[in-house]
Amino acid sequence: MKAVVCRETVLTVGEVETPTPGKGQVLLEVTACGICGSDLHSRVHCDDMAELAAETGYTGFMRSDQDIVMGHEFCGSVLEYGPGTHKRWKLGAPVVALPIVRRGSEIHLTGLSALAPGGYAERVVVQEAMAMTVPNGLEPEKAALTEPMAVAWHAVRKGAVGKGQTAIVIGCGPIGLAVISMLKASGVRHVVASDFSPRRRQLAEQCGADLVVDPAEHSPWTSYPERNEIRKITGLLELGMDTMEKLRWAPKVPWWHVFRLADTVGATPEGPVIFECVGMPGVIDQIVATAPLLSRVVVVGVCMETDKFRPAMAINKEIELRFAFGYDPREFRDALYMLAEGKVDPTPLITGKVGLAGVATAFEALGKPEEHAKIIVDPSSAAVAP
Repeated sequence: MKAVVCRETVLTVGEVETPTPGKGQVLLEVTACGICGSDLHSRVHCDDMAELAAETGYTGFMRSDQDIVMGHEFCGSVLEYGPGTHKRWKLGAPVVALPIVRRGSEIHLTGLSALAPGGYAERVVVQEAMAMTVPNGLEPEKAALTEPMAVAWHAVRKGAVGKGQTAIVIGCGPIGLAVISMLKASGVRHVVASDFSPRRRQLAEQCGADLVVDPAEHSPWTSYPERNEIRKITGLLELGMDTMEKLRWAPKVPWWHVFRLADTVGATPEGPVIFECVGMPGVIDQIVATAPLLSRVVVVGVCMETDKFRPAMAINKEIELRFAFGYDPREFRDALYMLAEGKVDPTPLITGKVGLAGVATAFEALGKPEEHAKIIVDPSSAAVAP
């Protein structure tokens, strides 16, 4: 079959052996595959990423001296079943799958391992147990975005944003745009998006952001009405002092119960929930230093370099840091059905399409934020440029 092979950062189209579905596996004909930002990083930094993965217990991550077929955001139709499968769908049925497969006794990441070729190819193997049928006639190019939308949905759930809270998305690349979409789908009423790129700010508006900010001109922290927020430590101290003085005027009122009640009903001060979707050194420290007190920060952007921030600053402001990675099968299914039921429209993210021969060009194009967000690969297409 034809596939795009990455070796030593070079992407070439060639003939490779068609993968054979093993026990519990299904062979799919790829109908669409999204190009992910992690693919762009892996192409150049895979050896560093492999070392990091090894530290956390996974030794099968791709290396630069291997032939790798990338692509983990895919949709396909059922071509063939391996042994020990339930044959859940008719041949030709459209499915998506979590990009992990078994190889003997080990689990490998589809599209990010030499042992699990991915979706920049005419065919790909998936685990039947991890596959799901595409409902409601959802188009392949949209179904292929189940995976990045699941990443965003996991991050939004990790953020635990109240519908009345303000959510601030820093960085409106593909993952930031997906987070905006999922925030609005979950009912969050106040979503602020911040990016230096005019094109990405435009896409953020199309994805549903209520307020879009150019950080070169306006701070995302002061561009929206405060909602029970405190922006200086003196404000928090004053609130505590004023509250106690008022409560002490009613000596028969147990003031500690009032504090407990305020905490229960959500009447205590709180900051916004901030989603860091940039993944560059210095961004976390900048957010910690400038965000309102009591903010919750969900780090979604993957920074591949050593970074630093000032813990004392985070402590003084009680900034809560959470880190989000991946998703679970339920979140993957949730994302699929949000797409299929029209609760999330990924159309603004899709800015180009190519065939296998255009993947290398697409990688280069995705380095230009003014032009593209998400490019879809259609193996049956002859398009060589997005």
